Order: sequence, then structure tokens, then C-alpha cells
Amino acid sequence: MRSPAEYRPEDALIVVDLQNDFCEGGALAVAGGAALVPGINAEIAAARAAGALVVASRDWHPVDHVSFAHRGGPWPVHCVQDTEGAAFHPALALPDDAIRVSKASTFDADAYSAFDGTGLGGYLKERGIERVIVCGLALDVCVKATALDARREGFATRLLPSLCAAVAPEAADETLTALHEAGVEMEEVP
Repeated sequence: MRSPAEYRPEDALIVVDLQNDFCEGGALAVAGGAALVPGINAEIAAARAAGALVVASRDWHPVDHVSFAHRGGPWPVHCVQDTEGAAFHPALALPDDAIRVSKASTFDADAYSAFDGTGLGGYLKERGIERVIVCGLALDVCVKATALDARREGFATRLLPSLCAAVAPEAADETLTALHEAGVEMEEVP
């Protein structure tokens, strides 16, 4: 397993959507999702040890959310509020003081980024955060949107590609290129 990133107190680790419905056996499973948990747990421990902030985003959809296929959206029903599918993966070691950010929680609007409609950008700035480190699911959807929005919000942004998995693995290289071109720093992959 790779060594965790080096963290500082002015960093925030954002763990994107490591929820049951996005892991194997879930309604919108991403291949390899559950296998990311040990590495992400190591990142959480390293971030906490350095005094960095830990943030975990989650899809938190109401029943009949606009993104669901039966409403004309692109996705199957997933991450419905207060269901087992919407819960964080049971092996994810989120500390009690981790910031939990719920997104896409209204009937009529979707949100892929942890920053979209959540107030996260302002909160991180108030806390003196200068850089965010991003990992989780899915690389080509919510991780990408979160990293791009972090850059738009003015944060130095680092992606941990080895701790991400894509809905469409064939889209991973294109996604990484787009993020690099937007100024997202990439972890060196061993």
C-alpha cells in the first residue's frame, strides 16, 4: 500500500461519496470501491495526526430525486436519505468530528460536487484551509466535480488517483487529463 500524503493544519482531506450504494453490491456500484477503504482510512489517520480537517461528502437524495431514471435522470435509484445504501461504507473510519456534507438533497436539483450548494467553500475558507486533498468515488463524476470546484473556489487542490475509482474506467485517463489541465496537482503513483 502507498504511504499517506503529507498533511498540514491548513489542509482538508475530502473523502467523496464512499457510500454503500457506490461500493460493490450497491445500487450504483463502482468496481473497486470497497478496496479503497483501507488506503482512505490511512489518509484520514495521517490528516488527523497533522491537524488537518477531514470532510466526507455524500449523496443524500430524497425519494424520487430528479437524477433517478424513473424521473428522466441518468442514474438508477441510489443513496436515498436514511437508507443503508446512503450510509458511508461500514469500514470507513470517519472520526466523530469529521465534517459530513450532504449534497443533492432536494427533489429538483442534482449536485455532483461537494461544493455545489453546500456552503463548503466558505466554511473551509473560514477555517483557514488553503489546500484540499481529494479521493473517493467516482473519479469521473463526483470526484472530478469536487476537484474542479475546489480549484474554482481558489484552493490548491491535490488528487489521490490511486484512491479513486471510475464509473467508466475507460474515462479515467481523460478525467485525469482534464483535472491536470485545470491545475489539480496529481499524486505521484508508485
